[in-house]
Parts: sequence; C-alpha cells; structure tokens
Amino acid sequence: MLTDAILRLLKVLATACALACVAAPAAADISPAAAPALVQGERTTLPVLSEEQAHARTHWLIAGGVAGIGLYGATHWWKDGLTGNFRTVDEGWFNQDTYAGGADKLGHAYSAYAGTRLLARGFEELGNSPERSLWLAAATSLGALTAVEVVDGYSKKYRFSKEDAIMNALGTGLGVLLEKSPELDKLLDFRVRYWPSDDARRLKQIDPVDDHSGQTYLLVAKASGVAALRKYDPLRYLELAVGYGSRGYEPNTGAGGERSRNVYYGVALNLAEILDDSLFSGAYKGSRSQRITNTILEFIQVPGTAALADHRL
Repeated sequence: MLTDAILRLLKVLATACALACVAAPAAADISPAAAPALVQGERTTLPVLSEEQAHARTHWLIAGGVAGIGLYGATHWWKDGLTGNFRTVDEGWFNQDTYAGGADKLGHAYSAYAGTRLLARGFEELGNSPERSLWLAAATSLGALTAVEVVDGYSKKYRFSKEDAIMNALGTGLGVLLEKSPELDKLLDFRVRYWPSDDARRLKQIDPVDDHSGQTYLLVAKASGVAALRKYDPLRYLELAVGYGSRGYEPNTGAGGERSRNVYYGVALNLAEILDDSLFSGAYKGSRSQRITNTILEFIQVPGTAALADHRL
C-alpha cells in the first residue's frame, strides 16, 4: 500500500483543507490577536490578520486542497479504478515476512504525527486560536489518512489495513500530546532519516517515498530539553536516539540482499541547537529562515549527524 512516511505526509497536507470544508466554518474561531508560530518550544509574533483575511486564506487553502487531492488521487493512488466491494488485508505488524518489515507501519505513525503538528501551526498562522488549530489539525490528519485507507479498500490495487489505521491514530495522538506539552516537546523529537538502500541504488530507484529499506525512524531525547543539562557546553548539543528500520525490503526484487529488521540506538547531534548558536545568532535570531530550518530539523534526521549501533531482530 501507499504507506511511506513522506507520501502519507503529502497526502495529509494536500487533503487537509478538503476534509476541513465541513468543519472550517464552526472551527474558525478567528483570533484578533497576532497568530503565533511554534518554533522549538518558543513562539514568535506573526502579522495580525483580520477576520476577513483569515477566512479568505482558509478558503483558498481549502480550494487548493480539494483540487490537489482530486488530481493526485486520480493519477497516482487509484488510477487502476475502484471496485464495488470493500476489501481488507491482514498486513501484519513488524514480522519478518511482511512486505516492508514494519517500516511502513512507523511511516503511518510518523506521517500522522508530522501532519498533525504541521497543520496545527498552519491553521494557527491563518488566524485560528491554538486550541482550535490543534483540534482541527488532529481531526484533519486522522480523517485524511483514514479516508485514504477506506478508498484503498475499494480500489482494485490496494486493500484496507487495520494495522495502518491504528498506527495513524497513534501518530495523531503523539502529535497532539507534544503540541499540548511544551516541556515534553523540548525534550523529544520523532524523526525520519533517509539514505538510499543498496537495492534502490542498484535498481536506480532512489526514492524516499518507496525505498522503505532506506528509512530509519528515530525517537530522540535532547539534552537541551533537560534543565540540568542545557547549560553545559557541548553536552546540550547531544541527543540520545533509539529507532527502527528494515533492510532488504522495498524495492528489493529478491535478487541478492538479505532481509533484516533492526533496532538502532546511539548518540546524535542536535543540529538545530548548533545552528541557533552559530548561523542564527545575532541579527538572524528569530528570522524566518531560522523558523523554517528548525521546523525541518524537528522532523528530519540529517544523514551523518547520528552515530548509531544496531541490533538485528
């Protein structure tokens, strides 16, 4: 199924406003105050939007989402057509004999998590209150991914997977938890690292969307999020990371390559913290470039910034 983290995240972002059409009028709750943007546990003031501007931007985003989801879905997800029967499949969880060794399941959780958090910030920037933004983002993220699963159940090529649906819900819940808990958000990140697998390079299919064997999902604890540690250099630039990744699966063709499921653990660099104290210090502190960079690094583990050992299951 289409269960990679990045593809699912794109689905969420494209579908967000389409599914919000019904909820938007009731959930708008436009605030006359400046809309805040969350950046690494801090908030910076954005330009004030009038109620009319906020409504207009929300409606334009809804229209773009409707057009985007319709076009992309018709040409990519369900281009083989739909059936009149709803079909399900037992994909398993993290078993050795599953088609992606469980990496796709973490992809669902990750994309629902990232979609919830990014959409919450997006709705807030449009002028919605923080509470409404989070509610709307969670409902949109989970609703979008669930809707995609349901349509998969009617498609000729795919099936509805209860495992995928459960992981979507867990990822959404984690996103809500961290959005509502600033101190916990300062401590923890859920990230994905991508490095092309041997099979992807061999088959010339280097693609973070379909190359499950090149993906590693990491839960990271940041020293900068611990009050007793954040004042010590260079300790506050370090992180502890644990994660999971499968190897030898998608897009493996069966020729060479051994399948394995791996638990990873080790130390990583807090690249956002390092950049905040170097590139984004002084006049660049609080800049738009800093906000964008910090947001990216909150969800992406840059290859080469973590020293990880692995244990094969």
